[in-house]
Amino acid sequence: MSHRKDHYFNPSQIASISEKGLDVSAYTSDDLKALWRSTIEKGVHGICFSMYEDGQEPGDHISREQVERRVKILKPYTKWIRSFSCIEGNEYVPEYAHKHGMKTLVGAWLSDDKEKNEQEIEALIELAKKGYVNIAAVGNEVMYRDELTEQELIDYINKVKKALPEIPVGYVDAYYEFTSRPAITQACDVILTNCYPFWEGCPIEYGLNHMNEMFHQALSADSSKKVIITETGWPNQGESFKGSHPSDVNAMKYFIDTQKWCEHNNIDCFYFSSFDESWKKGDEGEVGAFWGLWDKHEQLKF
Repeated sequence: MSHRKDHYFNPSQIASISEKGLDVSAYTSDDLKALWRSTIEKGVHGICFSMYEDGQEPGDHISREQVERRVKILKPYTKWIRSFSCIEGNEYVPEYAHKHGMKTLVGAWLSDDKEKNEQEIEALIELAKKGYVNIAAVGNEVMYRDELTEQELIDYINKVKKALPEIPVGYVDAYYEFTSRPAITQACDVILTNCYPFWEGCPIEYGLNHMNEMFHQALSADSSKKVIITETGWPNQGESFKGSHPSDVNAMKYFIDTQKWCEHNNIDCFYFSSFDESWKKGDEGEVGAFWGLWDKHEQLKF
């Protein structure tokens, strides 16, 4: 997810700062890195899976060996893995996650390519029937990209729900989409929301508070349904965006704050992302390549 027009952080909209998070000024650089490392080693609920090494990009077919190697790297640190597609090697992610004892939120990538959409949907259903899917995500930010109508998306959601009545099915998008598109919210079993203070130009000192507000806006769309944060994160390098600044300190603070807040409030969250991916520079600028907890060489950053 990158920035969206008309959705920018405005500090005047915050009545009070109830979620301040970690005061990094009280830590030396080494102590902050040690706290970050102990936080990730304690384990997180979920991590978004990064498929692509340097020279690879969506559309390339990724090997089983590469997928399993990366799944095994994540295994000691997370209970769940989120994938974004069900073809071109992405289908191996839930297979190997289950092989190594993790649960999965598996996404079918939808676009304006109807033929490919059918391939994704059928592959998602097949993976679920093999026992590799714990939660199914039908589409990711396809409303933002304006590639389907609401009814087309709902039809895909209903097709998957009919085929997989025992599995929770939802749609992934930004937190505010679920209050503005009630028909989509109603079609979902679970609300799968992306929350990015960074991409709304939010300064790091307001980051945790703003994410808290994002989550509760998604929750207000239908309080009877579980809300899962499917993406949130903070880059450690690249260009600033309005009041949001990438840095090692900010990335460590946001990760630590997020994990403590989720644990305290019993919120399921998939952190974005596992590994740095160079191909993302094309869509998001230089900053797009630096959202990983691991670098592109598959080494923990801190």
